[in-house]
Amino acid sequence: MMESPTELLAQARARYTQSQLAEQLNVSDRTVARWEKGESPMPTMVAPALREILNLHIPASAGDFTFIDLFAGIGGIRKGFEAHGGRCVFTSEWNSWAQKTYLANFPDDNEESHTFVGDIQPFPAEEVPDHDVLLGGFPCQPFSIAGVSKKNALGRAHGFEDATQGTLFFDVARIINQKRPAAFMLENVKNLRSHDKGKTFAVIMETLQEELGYEVHTRVIDGIYFTPQHRERIIIVGFRKPTDFSWEDLELPPVGPKLDTILHRTDGTEPFLEWDGDRFFDHDNLEVQPKYTLTPKLWAYLQAYAAKHKAAGNGFGFGLVHPSGTSRTLSARYYKDGSEILVAQGAGRPRRLTPRECARLMGFDDSFRIPVSDTQAYKQFGNSVVTPVMSEVARIMTPHVAKIIAPVSPQSLSA
Repeated sequence: MMESPTELLAQARARYTQSQLAEQLNVSDRTVARWEKGESPMPTMVAPALREILNLHIPASAGDFTFIDLFAGIGGIRKGFEAHGGRCVFTSEWNSWAQKTYLANFPDDNEESHTFVGDIQPFPAEEVPDHDVLLGGFPCQPFSIAGVSKKNALGRAHGFEDATQGTLFFDVARIINQKRPAAFMLENVKNLRSHDKGKTFAVIMETLQEELGYEVHTRVIDGIYFTPQHRERIIIVGFRKPTDFSWEDLELPPVGPKLDTILHRTDGTEPFLEWDGDRFFDHDNLEVQPKYTLTPKLWAYLQAYAAKHKAAGNGFGFGLVHPSGTSRTLSARYYKDGSEILVAQGAGRPRRLTPRECARLMGFDDSFRIPVSDTQAYKQFGNSVVTPVMSEVARIMTPHVAKIIAPVSPQSLSA
């Protein structure tokens, strides 16, 4: 039985982007989009052209793919995927301070080849550029389970819009639904699995697998393998087509680095960074700037607070760290008192990490610029990702992405 033009278009879109098809069919991207939505009929001549395109078998390249960066923060996920051949074509980040840091480190985003938007919620999915991989560290929000359960009880169908509307995950889902990327990678806190008694994660998985039809793999990865910080995050990877993807391909070092690898060095070997100057470290006196040492009042308060909770039989208190050890998870509230990671200074009062040390703790190298205040920097690094983790995930994803996207050049299609 001969396939219909609609079926042929669906097959072609599973292999190629809207732009690639539009160019070969000599129509606009919007025309292809209208055909997909059924808003306008396809001319008779389109069917044989699509069959010709589908008969081409062109190998994919493992080091050439495009991606979009949603809920981008300061670009930690992006850095990991750029390290393995990815090119960012679209970014969304609503926080103006995070935007400042992001654009200071990715200045090419002001060029026409890249789109940068603030809030993704009002942005039309059809205007998001075609891309091979969708990336996003979306915030966790409760979903309206009641509405879904009611529809199930009534025997009425529901889709991801009903299950996820009003949450930021909905924006991830609607873009995947519209653009059908070859793959996606989503990152969130480990507790996403237990959030709202597991209901949130259940809706996410049902949406990605059942509603959107992707092959999905999840894994909790601790950043301790790559930086001296315990930071467990859930990684959700999905592919548009079946793959032999396996988390067993991850290469996790048997022993991770210690804090001395990220702390300012007082032996004269601390590099002088033009963009930092002496903001964090006094290069003349070879010492961390005094403002990062806790005041006597704050140190007394934290010790009393810890003693109070120890007497009550719980473990609340500050986290004192040494160069030979590792740290707790850096949080966005670090700017308040720094209590979760306090660097010991002999018999004296401990100090906070400097923003540069926080950047290193998250895996950002010293070329990463910090153009915002310390308060904003602490929030940004506390909300970011461990970039080497993202790089390792990108490494094991890209071969499978390459097999799916099978890049096509205009020359080869017109030959």
